[in-house]
Amino acid sequence: QAQLVESEGGLVQAGGSLRLSCVASGRSIRMDVMGWFRQVRGKEREFVAAIRWSGGGTYYADSVKARFTISRDNAKNTVYLQMNSLKPEDTAVYYCATRRGGYSSDSAVYEGWGKGTQVTISS
Repeated sequence: QAQLVESEGGLVQAGGSLRLSCVASGRSIRMDVMGWFRQVRGKEREFVAAIRWSGGGTYYADSVKARFTISRDNAKNTVYLQMNSLKPEDTAVYYCATRRGGYSSDSAVYEGWGKGTQVTISS
């Protein structure tokens, strides 16, 4: 099982930017898909973005497309989520996750999860 640790989130004003990182350890993730999800209390966990570790193909939810960028650093076993033009509705706990196999936006098929980090956007 991969262990995933997210960076600290934070409080950002609307329109601002924030970069999250997620460091993976414990097993090789070279064939994995790494995903970012977010969850607001009382709501279901929502797909944000994903990246294929091998090949680097990326996928985004419509709500974040053109504002968020997911990337990876092979040498550091780290996935990043660069978030720009942040909106109050981006406020949530953000989780990184990993799964063996192909891309999916379904959180149920991801096997390993970080503990989450709070991102709060003030208006």
